Amino acid sequence: MDFGVCVATKIDDIGYIRFAENLGYTHAWVADSQMIWSDCYAVLALAAQQTEKIQLGTGVSVAGTRNAPVTAHSIATINRLAPGRTFLGMGTGNTAMRLMGHRPVRLGEFADELRAIKGLLDGEMVEYPWRGERTLVEFQMPDMGFIDIENPIPIYVSGFGPKTQALAGEVGDGVVLSIPPDKAQMERAMTNVGRGAARNNKSLDRDKYLTCSLTMAALLDPGETVDSERIRREVGPFAISSLHYVYDRVRQLGGKPPPRYAGIWDKYVELVEAVPEDRRHFRIHGGHCTFMLPEEQELLTSDLIEATCLVGRPEEIIEQVQLLDATGLQQIMLLPSLETQYPFLQRFSEQVMSRL
Repeated sequence: MDFGVCVATKIDDIGYIRFAENLGYTHAWVADSQMIWSDCYAVLALAAQQTEKIQLGTGVSVAGTRNAPVTAHSIATINRLAPGRTFLGMGTGNTAMRLMGHRPVRLGEFADELRAIKGLLDGEMVEYPWRGERTLVEFQMPDMGFIDIENPIPIYVSGFGPKTQALAGEVGDGVVLSIPPDKAQMERAMTNVGRGAARNNKSLDRDKYLTCSLTMAALLDPGETVDSERIRREVGPFAISSLHYVYDRVRQLGGKPPPRYAGIWDKYVELVEAVPEDRRHFRIHGGHCTFMLPEEQELLTSDLIEATCLVGRPEEIIEQVQLLDATGLQQIMLLPSLETQYPFLQRFSEQVMSRL
C-alpha cells in the first residue's frame, strides 16, 4: 500500500509537498478548485522544482473549467519539469463546478474530454468538439521542449458512482475513489471498474492500473477517544465535506441521505437553507476540506468520523489498511485540515507507514 497526500492548493506553501516526500509519501495530488484555492498547475510547477521523487499531479483537474487541449497542454508542461513522475487526475468537478452554481460535467461530455486528452498526450491528432464545431487538434511543436509527451503521463479518473467508476476502467490508467474505508464498498467499486475495462477489452494489471481512495485517519493515542479535540481538528473538515457532497446529490437527484447522516441531516439542511437560494452554493461548501465552520461543530459526531475515516490505534489502522489492500486498493490519499497537516503527516508516517 502506498500513501499519498491531497494538497489543499496553496501557492506559498510548496514546502508541504517536499515535507511529504521526505516522510515517504509517494504521490502529491494537488487539488483543482478555482473558487477556493490557488491554481493547481502553478503549484505543481513550483513543486516540481523543489522535489525529486514524489509523483506530482492534479487531484483532480476539472473537465468543466478547462477544455481538453488546455488541460493536456498544462499537464504536459509540468511533465517537462518532472518527467516520468507526472500524472493527471481528472474529475467532473463536484466542488469546482458547484461553487459556481453549476452541476458537474455530464458523463458523456466527461468521456469525450478524457478521450481527447488521452489522444493528445499520446501524440495523436484528435477530433475535438468546441463551440459547436468538431475540429482537428494536435500539438504542433512537441519536439522543441515546450512540453513533454514523450514520457507517458497516466490519467487517473475520479469515480464516485458506478458509471464514472466504469468509465475509469474503460478509459483511465487508474481510478480515484472517495468511499468510506469499507471493504464491501471497495469491492463494489472494483466490480464497476472491471465492468468498464471489459468494455474496452482491457485487463486491470495491478502493477499498471492504480486504485486510490481519498480518506482521512483518526489516529488515536492510548486512551484517546474519537471525539477528542485533536482528532476533531485533524479530520473534521474532511468528514464534514461528505455532507457537502451528499446535500448536492440529494438536491439534484432526490431521495434520502445515507443512514449515517440521520442524526445530523436536518440541522445541516436548516443551516444551508437559511441562506438565500442564489448564494446557497457558497454556503454548502463552506470551509471545504480546509477548516470547519463554527456552527457545524455539533454536526461532527463520532458516528460521522467513523463512517468517513480510518479510525483506531496505529495497529488497528494497519489492520484496516491491510484489509483494503486485499480488496485491490493500492493507495490511500490523506487530506488533513490545513492547520494540522504538517504534524498529522509526520505522526501517520512514523506510526503507520513505517510499520507497513
